[in-house]
Amino acid sequence: MTQENVAVLDFGSGSITAIIGRRGLNEGFEICGKGVTEYDGFCEGEFFKPDRLGQAIARSLNTAQTQANTKIDKIYVGVPGDFTVCSCKDVELSFNNLRHKITDADVKELHDQGDTFRDKTYTLINVQPIYYTLSNDRRLIEPVGMISEKLCGQISYLLAETKFCDLIKGILGSLGIEDVEFVSSVLAEALFLFDDLKRDQYVILVDVGYITTNVAVARGDGLLSLHTFSLGGGNIAGDLANYFHIPFGEAEALKRRVTLTLSVSENDYYEIGARYPAAVVNEIVSARIAVIAKTILKCMDLCRFIVPESVPYSLTGGGISYIRGAKEILSDKLKRPVELVAPRVPQMEVPAWSSSLGLLQLALNVSEPKKKSFFAKLFKK
Repeated sequence: MTQENVAVLDFGSGSITAIIGRRGLNEGFEICGKGVTEYDGFCEGEFFKPDRLGQAIARSLNTAQTQANTKIDKIYVGVPGDFTVCSCKDVELSFNNLRHKITDADVKELHDQGDTFRDKTYTLINVQPIYYTLSNDRRLIEPVGMISEKLCGQISYLLAETKFCDLIKGILGSLGIEDVEFVSSVLAEALFLFDDLKRDQYVILVDVGYITTNVAVARGDGLLSLHTFSLGGGNIAGDLANYFHIPFGEAEALKRRVTLTLSVSENDYYEIGARYPAAVVNEIVSARIAVIAKTILKCMDLCRFIVPESVPYSLTGGGISYIRGAKEILSDKLKRPVELVAPRVPQMEVPAWSSSLGLLQLALNVSEPKKKSFFAKLFKK
């Protein structure tokens, strides 16, 4: 690959996406090649058919490389929420009551103080600040160059399941890609979708996928909490297939026709080859969305940080975001506003691309010399 290109690999719960891109105009980016391959997915930290995983990864990579007319030699791999653990700690570094000009080495030492993870089941992949504080208790996001007698911080540590990293590195190695960096896909998504000001006020990011859903609370440049559960858009199609005794593919097509914002009567139908009573279909879909909302609330109960009531839920992902009326039902059940968020990228302005493009943006930032120093802090190096 040329120096200006980067490659990312994103694992959704229904498809694997490989993208090769470069920096474009106005801090945007240009997609040189992309490959999307449907596969059996994962649930609760386990791939359904791991023996087929390598073939699906290879297909996505080959398509992206062919379109970009290049060979990948380094890749950034997004670790899904299902394989990720978030731990947020308050740490402190004292300079013995002496006024000291803070350096990058001091920041690294502060981060290392919180790295007490010894369980080899997990591998530390990302370290990033929620905020730093100095002797005067002033909060800031970049302390280097400041004068203080101590450096404190609320630091977020993201750990990936080691078996996930080993499995993917093994597959990529067999495909001739030895240089692999792992990054939390949820972290990349949060940094991509929301600007600094928005994140400073807290963000609740809900990515509803095909089989799994991530619920993350973000602030500053990090994640305060991350929880996942095994429900998504595929469950809605499953509900429709079971009720009407129809093939799953037909149920999926039916789901994509649903409009929950309209009042329907017993004389209204959705037509997908056959006719399905709209009132019954809408009731089934609404009931499953209500279950998803209930489980989101359980995830928020597990978050030890108090998020202001003014902060809305930000809905993204390809599971239910396209269902008209879904966010209104979620808002009613969650008792907070729900906003739909998606990449602001021409021809890719749909929530389903949030994770993949977030990874690409992060990879580009890390690879650029002028930004590398800051973004390198996100990785455990």
